[in-house]
Amino acid sequence: MKKLLISTLIAGVLAVPAFAALEAGKDAPLFTAQASLDGKAFTYSLKDSLAKGPTVVYFYPSAYTQGCNAQAHAFAVNMDKFEAAGASVVGVSLDSIDRLNVFSADPEYCAGKLAVASDADGSIAKSYEISVRDAREGAKDTRGAEIGHGFAERTTFIVGKDGKVVTTVGGVAPEENVMQSLAAIEALK
Repeated sequence: MKKLLISTLIAGVLAVPAFAALEAGKDAPLFTAQASLDGKAFTYSLKDSLAKGPTVVYFYPSAYTQGCNAQAHAFAVNMDKFEAAGASVVGVSLDSIDRLNVFSADPEYCAGKLAVASDADGSIAKSYEISVRDAREGAKDTRGAEIGHGFAERTTFIVGKDGKVVTTVGGVAPEENVMQSLAAIEALK
């Protein structure tokens, strides 16, 4: 019962609607970070990504939590549609790169199809004016592992090839976040 209560409280905290302050038309802050794709660490650069086309930058609270699992899975399932529209996707959380290496390769979630970047100190989230909540003591993920880091609010930025924020998606369910992001990317074609 106690485990169920803790899991329910964490899910509630992670499901709080997002309201990003960085608005459409503003320059998206460029960043470079350790990231993982299909379990392999690499250095991700938003500048390099934008040179190839529009980019979906999505912030999420933590790998291996209910909403984040659903969102990563929805992005992975729809990755071919994002790519067909000329876009790439990167997830950003305060997770460590070691944790992201596992999450990025997990066939149930990222499935090796999308990159996830580590923002361990929260500086990338703050540059996008995303609020970061402190970790709750004893918070565990869906695998039962302690999370041990803060949570960035769930907010997605559609960044045009010119580096400007086209639109922001927040305050909706994880799967809806992905579908609205896809619609925004397809509207750019």
